[in-house]
Amino acid sequence: MLDLLAKGLLYKEIAHREGLSISTVKAHIHSIYKKLHVGSREEALEKYKSS
Repeated sequence: MLDLLAKGLLYKEIAHREGLSISTVKAHIHSIYKKLHVGSREEALEKYKSS
């Protein structure tokens, strides 16, 4: 899902593309943020691109 964020997709677009509800996408993204110890999309993508 992080790769879709990196492409600039909105939660709504990710949900539609993956066949999920928007709330499920938000929950997944929040979980990713917690695991990466970040608080924003920009911080998460910075860590994603540097790894």
